This record gives sequence, structure tokens and C-alpha cells, in this order.
Amino acid sequence: MTFSIRIINSILGVVLLAIIINAVTAFKFGSVQEVALDKPRSYVSVKNVDRTLDCLAMNIYKEAAHESFEGKVAVAQVTLNRVDDPRFPKDVCAVVYQKNLIMEKVVCQFSWYCMGKNKSKPTDEAYKESYAVAKKVLLEGFRLDSLNDALYYHAVYVNPAWPYKKINKIGNHIFYKDKV
Repeated sequence: MTFSIRIINSILGVVLLAIIINAVTAFKFGSVQEVALDKPRSYVSVKNVDRTLDCLAMNIYKEAAHESFEGKVAVAQVTLNRVDDPRFPKDVCAVVYQKNLIMEKVVCQFSWYCMGKNKSKPTDEAYKESYAVAKKVLLEGFRLDSLNDALYYHAVYVNPAWPYKKINKIGNHIFYKDKV
């Protein structure tokens, strides 16, 4: 009789373990699917992820090549915050290369793009670091809490008299959010 009870207990244990593993796996895959569905279509293919990383890394490099890690993350985060804001394009590359016509003058969202600076992909250490930061921010979701609402920034040596609320200064950039 005790042998029968052991067999039944063993079978129940295996079945219970299978149910638990199935539930955990379903939960994990469900959360991955939810995250994937929340992302814009530009994140779907490897080719688009590579393109997005290149655009983000180039923007970090051109805007903050010689800034600290935190300064590079801040530039990347503003770029991604714009992607999530309905007033900006829904694609990282479109945000980086966005141009507007204001009073018959072409204005770029990021000044380096309109200034005609070399747009070819650099190969130096600063670019490699910018690319690593782009991966950390885009693929790993690394963020600076103080910049969750930041949509704008400028260098410390300019004073555009923007109507936005200053929220932080990191390195040589001052970051802003909309006044709300």
C-alpha cells in the first residue's frame, strides 16, 4: 500500500511541477509579447533595429561625443522621449533627421544635421562609446529618472529663451520639459 501511495505522490508531484512550469512559461512569454506589441513597427526586424541603433548612435556622437556616460544617455533619452510624444515622428531616425520650415527657414531638431557636418559613420572610440550607449538605452531600457519628461535640450553656451521648464543640467547641456 505504501508503494502505491509513493507512486501516486510521485505522479502528482510531476503533474504539479509540469503545471507550474507551464504557468511560469506562459507568463514570461505573455509579458514578452506585450512588450513587443507596445513597440512601434520600426523595432520589429533586425535590419530596422540596426538602422535605429545607427541613427541614435550618430545623434549621441554628434551631440555629446565628449560628454560623460550620463550626458550621452541624456541625449539618447530625449531622442526616445520624442519618439513617444505625438508631436514628433514615431521613428528614431525620423526624429534625428527631422526638419521643419519656420518662417521660410529650414530648422533641424538637432543642429548638427542642418549644419552640413560630415554625416558619414565615424570609427573612433567616441563613436564606439556612443553606439554602446545607444544599445543600452534602446535595447536595455536604461534611463535617467530625472529626464523622463525631457523633450528638449541645448548647449550651455546658448540661450534660446525657450518657454519650457528647465529640469536638469548634465555636462554641457541643459534639459527641458513642456510647462505643464
